[in-house]
Amino acid sequence: MSEEAKLTIINGGFLQYLVLGAEHMLTGYDHLLFLFGVIFFLKNFKEIIKFISIFTLGHSITLIGATFMGITANYWLIDAVIALSVCYKGFDNNGYFQSYLGFKKSPPITLMVFIFGLIHGFGLSTRLQQLPLGEKGMALFSQIISFNFGVELGQISALVIMLLIMTEIKKLKNFKRLSKVLNDGLILAGFMLLIMQLHGYFHSINPDDFKFSEDNHIHHHLEIDNKIDKEHL
Repeated sequence: MSEEAKLTIINGGFLQYLVLGAEHMLTGYDHLLFLFGVIFFLKNFKEIIKFISIFTLGHSITLIGATFMGITANYWLIDAVIALSVCYKGFDNNGYFQSYLGFKKSPPITLMVFIFGLIHGFGLSTRLQQLPLGEKGMALFSQIISFNFGVELGQISALVIMLLIMTEIKKLKNFKRLSKVLNDGLILAGFMLLIMQLHGYFHSINPDDFKFSEDNHIHHHLEIDNKIDKEHL
């Protein structure tokens, strides 16, 4: 991240945080894979609205609440749990709770989507808190809300594309067989993401890259200002 970009974030308004939130969702492949799993077998628009609303409620609660209160955790571990959510959805979609684990039925899907929504939101919060948020109080709250709104816009954009793809896939004659392959692919993708995040956790020299301590926060603001002023002289 360039010094100019950091300064833009520190002094950023509604639009900057809106764009940042949308970009984060559109490039967050773990979030998108989970959403793809959630909508995979939904049959109508009413069901889609229901489950996406539940997921949105969950991730908004922890994104807004944890960021505003400064509650954070090691992002490698949070992202590892998010990777497991991708595995879970593929596992659930293929009925493996019944066929492999002998469950009579899968865990309640509405509850699980809400719980995973909370975890995904906490993951978004840990990433947002890595950035040099330059405000406190209601100004900080405004930044978080802007970021969250951007996340929702990014999510809607991604969902439109996913739904168009799923509409075409469901028209295929071999959809049943293909659905099993695709959801096995979700499990594999989630597992690979899990390995990647755990590798990062155990091998990262500096797990708080781009995060600024409270003690050095004001100093960093001044340092960035000075660097940019010198570059423009």
